[in-house]
Amino acid sequence: MVDFDDEPTALDLFAGTGAVSFEFLSRGCSSVTSVEKAATQYNFIKKVAELLKDDNIHVVKGDALRFASTCRQKFDIIFADPPYNLPDFDKVPAIILSSEMLKPTTIFILEHSKNYDFSTLPGFTRHLAYGSVNFSIFDMSKRDGSTD
Repeated sequence: MVDFDDEPTALDLFAGTGAVSFEFLSRGCSSVTSVEKAATQYNFIKKVAELLKDDNIHVVKGDALRFASTCRQKFDIIFADPPYNLPDFDKVPAIILSSEMLKPTTIFILEHSKNYDFSTLPGFTRHLAYGSVNFSIFDMSKRDGSTD
Protein backbone atom coordinates (compact mmCIF):
# COMPACT_ATOMS: atom_id res chain seq x y z
CA MET A 1 0.00 0.00 0.00
CA VAL A 2 1.27 3.42 -0.92
CA ASP A 3 1.78 5.93 1.86
CA PHE A 4 0.25 9.24 0.77
CA ASP A 5 0.86 12.61 2.30
CA ASP A 6 -1.37 13.36 5.27
CA GLU A 7 -3.95 14.86 2.94
CA PRO A 8 -3.77 13.39 -0.56
CA THR A 9 -5.15 15.09 -3.65
CA ALA A 10 -7.47 13.37 -6.09
CA LEU A 11 -8.67 13.74 -9.66
CA ASP A 12 -12.04 12.40 -10.77
CA LEU A 13 -12.19 12.20 -14.57
CA PHE A 14 -15.60 11.73 -16.20
CA ALA A 15 -17.02 12.75 -12.81
CA GLY A 16 -20.71 12.30 -13.62
CA THR A 17 -22.71 13.23 -10.52
CA GLY A 18 -19.54 13.74 -8.48
CA ALA A 19 -20.31 10.87 -6.09
CA VAL A 20 -16.72 9.61 -6.25
CA SER A 21 -15.37 13.15 -5.83
CA PHE A 22 -17.40 13.71 -2.68
CA GLU A 23 -16.38 10.30 -1.40
CA PHE A 24 -12.71 11.26 -1.82
CA LEU A 25 -13.35 14.41 0.21
CA SER A 26 -15.18 12.51 2.93
CA ARG A 27 -12.22 10.14 3.21
CA GLY A 28 -9.61 12.81 3.83
CA CYS A 29 -8.44 14.16 0.50
CA SER A 30 -7.34 17.76 0.88
CA SER A 31 -8.61 18.66 -2.57
CA VAL A 32 -10.42 17.01 -5.42
CA THR A 33 -10.60 18.11 -9.03
CA SER A 34 -13.71 16.86 -10.85
CA VAL A 35 -13.80 16.98 -14.62
CA GLU A 36 -17.18 16.64 -16.31
CA LYS A 37 -18.26 17.65 -19.81
CA ALA A 38 -22.05 17.34 -19.50
CA ALA A 39 -23.63 20.59 -18.33
CA THR A 40 -26.31 18.95 -16.17
CA GLN A 41 -23.82 16.85 -14.19
CA TYR A 42 -21.28 19.70 -13.99
CA ASN A 43 -23.95 22.04 -12.58
CA PHE A 44 -25.08 19.35 -10.14
CA ILE A 45 -21.55 18.91 -8.73
CA LYS A 46 -21.18 22.70 -8.40
CA LYS A 47 -24.53 22.97 -6.62
CA VAL A 48 -23.76 20.16 -4.15
CA ALA A 49 -20.33 21.66 -3.41
CA GLU A 50 -21.99 25.02 -2.70
CA LEU A 51 -24.63 23.40 -0.47
CA LEU A 52 -21.89 21.62 1.45
CA LYS A 53 -19.85 24.84 1.57
CA ASP A 54 -16.84 22.81 0.50
CA ASP A 55 -14.05 24.83 -1.10
CA ASN A 56 -11.85 21.76 -1.54
CA ILE A 57 -13.58 20.56 -4.69
CA HIS A 58 -12.60 22.17 -7.99
CA VAL A 59 -15.02 21.46 -10.80
CA VAL A 60 -13.85 21.72 -14.38
CA LYS A 61 -16.35 21.73 -17.24
CA GLY A 62 -14.63 20.10 -20.16
CA ASP A 63 -13.45 17.01 -21.94
CA ALA A 64 -11.70 14.66 -19.50
CA LEU A 65 -9.16 13.33 -22.00
CA ARG A 66 -8.23 16.80 -23.21
CA PHE A 67 -7.82 17.81 -19.56
CA ALA A 68 -5.61 14.76 -18.93
CA SER A 69 -3.38 15.56 -21.89
CA THR A 70 -2.81 19.19 -20.89
CA CYS A 71 -2.94 19.18 -17.07
CA ARG A 72 0.38 19.81 -15.30
CA GLN A 73 -0.93 19.43 -11.75
CA LYS A 74 0.06 16.18 -10.04
CA PHE A 75 -2.36 14.02 -8.06
CA ASP A 76 -2.01 11.24 -5.51
CA ILE A 77 -5.13 9.44 -6.75
CA ILE A 78 -6.67 9.49 -10.22
CA PHE A 79 -10.04 7.87 -10.83
CA ALA A 80 -11.50 7.57 -14.33
CA ASP A 81 -14.93 6.22 -15.18
CA PRO A 82 -15.34 6.89 -18.91
CA PRO A 83 -18.57 5.93 -20.63
CA TYR A 84 -18.21 2.30 -21.67
CA ASN A 85 -19.21 3.24 -25.24
CA LEU A 86 -16.55 5.95 -25.50
CA PRO A 87 -14.79 5.69 -28.89
CA ASP A 88 -11.22 4.46 -28.41
CA PHE A 89 -11.95 3.54 -24.79
CA ASP A 90 -8.89 1.28 -24.84
CA LYS A 91 -6.63 4.35 -25.27
CA VAL A 92 -7.80 6.02 -22.03
CA PRO A 93 -5.26 4.38 -19.70
CA ALA A 94 -2.34 5.17 -22.02
CA ILE A 95 -3.34 8.84 -22.13
CA ILE A 96 -3.41 9.03 -18.35
CA LEU A 97 -0.29 6.91 -17.82
CA SER A 98 1.68 9.14 -20.20
CA SER A 99 0.39 12.38 -18.69
CA GLU A 100 2.22 14.83 -16.46
CA MET A 101 -0.37 14.31 -13.71
CA LEU A 102 1.44 11.35 -12.17
CA LYS A 103 3.63 11.39 -9.10
CA PRO A 104 5.98 8.45 -8.45
CA THR A 105 3.37 7.21 -5.95
CA THR A 106 0.11 7.99 -7.80
CA ILE A 107 -2.61 5.37 -7.73
CA PHE A 108 -4.72 5.33 -10.90
CA ILE A 109 -8.05 3.48 -10.91
CA LEU A 110 -9.92 2.86 -14.16
CA GLU A 111 -13.50 1.61 -14.23
CA HIS A 112 -14.35 -0.42 -17.32
CA SER A 113 -16.34 -3.32 -18.70
CA LYS A 114 -15.14 -6.93 -18.73
CA ASN A 115 -14.21 -6.51 -22.40
CA TYR A 116 -10.84 -4.96 -21.54
CA ASP A 117 -7.61 -6.32 -20.13
CA PHE A 118 -5.07 -3.66 -19.18
CA SER A 119 -2.74 -6.00 -17.28
CA THR A 120 0.19 -5.44 -19.64
CA LEU A 121 0.34 -1.68 -19.07
CA PRO A 122 3.02 -0.12 -16.84
CA GLY A 123 2.12 0.01 -13.17
CA PHE A 124 -0.80 -2.42 -13.45
CA THR A 125 -1.19 -4.11 -10.07
CA ARG A 126 -4.69 -5.45 -9.76
CA HIS A 127 -7.97 -6.20 -11.47
CA LEU A 128 -11.21 -6.27 -9.48
CA ALA A 129 -14.67 -7.27 -10.71
CA TYR A 130 -17.97 -6.52 -9.01
CA GLY A 131 -20.74 -7.92 -11.16
CA SER A 132 -20.46 -6.18 -14.53
CA VAL A 133 -18.20 -3.42 -13.17
CA ASN A 134 -14.45 -3.91 -13.48
CA PHE A 135 -11.56 -1.91 -12.11
CA SER A 136 -7.95 -1.90 -13.20
CA ILE A 137 -5.61 -0.43 -10.62
CA PHE A 138 -2.23 1.04 -11.45
CA ASP A 139 0.40 1.92 -8.85
CA MET A 140 3.09 4.22 -10.20
CA SER A 141 5.52 3.03 -7.52
CA LYS A 142 5.29 -0.40 -9.24
CA ARG A 143 5.73 1.00 -12.73
CA ASP A 144 9.01 -0.81 -13.20
CA GLY A 145 7.21 -4.13 -12.81
CA SER A 146 8.10 -4.76 -9.15
CA THR A 147 5.40 -6.15 -6.90
CA ASP A 148 6.85 -5.21 -3.49
